[in-house]
Amino acid sequence: MRRSILIITNIFIFFGSFAQDTLRLSRTEAEALFLKENLLLVAEKMKVSEAEALVQQARLWPNPNLTVDQVNLWATAKQTGGKEVVPPLWGAFGRNRQFGAELEQLIETAGKRRKEIAVEQVGVDKALAGFQELLRGLKLELRHRMTGLQALEQRKVNEEARLLSVRSLSQAYQNQAQQGNVPRNEVARLKALELEISRELREIAGASFELQAGLKQLLKTDPAPVLVITDALEPELSGYRGLSAVRLLEEAERPDLKLAQLEETYYHKLTDLERARSKPDVTLKAQYDRNGNAMLNFFGIGASIDLPLFNRNQGNIQYARINALRAGTLVQQQALNVSTGIIQAWQGLRNALEFYDGIDKSYNNSLDDLLNVYTQNFMNRNISLLEYLDFSDTYRNSKQILIEARKDLREQLEQLNYAVGKDL
Repeated sequence: MRRSILIITNIFIFFGSFAQDTLRLSRTEAEALFLKENLLLVAEKMKVSEAEALVQQARLWPNPNLTVDQVNLWATAKQTGGKEVVPPLWGAFGRNRQFGAELEQLIETAGKRRKEIAVEQVGVDKALAGFQELLRGLKLELRHRMTGLQALEQRKVNEEARLLSVRSLSQAYQNQAQQGNVPRNEVARLKALELEISRELREIAGASFELQAGLKQLLKTDPAPVLVITDALEPELSGYRGLSAVRLLEEAERPDLKLAQLEETYYHKLTDLERARSKPDVTLKAQYDRNGNAMLNFFGIGASIDLPLFNRNQGNIQYARINALRAGTLVQQQALNVSTGIIQAWQGLRNALEFYDGIDKSYNNSLDDLLNVYTQNFMNRNISLLEYLDFSDTYRNSKQILIEARKDLREQLEQLNYAVGKDL
């Protein structure tokens, strides 16, 4: 029995320490870990290697073709009259034998090989741009999750301060109610507020766990420890205040726009390749024939070429041309989307900055001081329960507005970086 109790106790100690493990990362450290460990990025990088392998394949010459035929496996005495009709080629090989050999080499014309390399090289550029686009999207998700986690942590601190205040009052009033000094309904109302704050803290914890789960997947970290982002929620604003819409449009480096442009380039180069494919290739031949002609050993050369009478690759050329026109139209649309997105993100940042700058920076600390004052005054019966509860709601709402202002500013900054395509 004692042994079982000891085992159970050790299990609780183990899981208690396990649950309290904390992984503390700055935003810079988290992004460095993300770039190194994220599995989606690792997989996307492999697409670049795949495209480079296709370029390597396109550089290779077609293999020559060797044919050996017309070989007689034996010659009967009836066929040769019992004589040596054909002398051996070397040693005993080739006596009374006939065979032929032909070596062929395909020669691609009209620069087909060079143009195919150019097409596959566009594939490499598209793979690189696709990687950058995936990185841009995942980085925005990572940063939004970190910002959300930081905002929840600040909400948690504020609600814990409220809960501590309410619990101290609730305990004190419960003692006073037992002595008949205060009404029991005030104790019940304080207990209700305590439960309400506890429930909100539970909801904050649930939302935090959800954000942490996504972050840990992005960072490929151990899912057990509690993840804490150590930076301040307030972003550094010095590099953003002097931005103009014209400058942002000039500095844009959007991989999705580059992908659209590369799609157009791809079909232009494919059009060139399909036109080159309409030109027939030449096959050069070298032949040897043993005892199959007037000569015992016949050596000859030749060439073959397709006659482009019916199939001049018209359909594939038209397909590539139409897709090039279509891709060009989509490039214009994507360029418009980029400009619109940048202007929208810039205006969103300006609005967030304007609201943030209008907040008195000392207001946050004054709220904490006022909470202590109201708690003490209510305990001393200088204010009513209604006044205390009203300020408690004011404290909660004001703190939430301040947190949302900082969070919104951080998210608008990251949205602008996302819209421009790089960190400003």
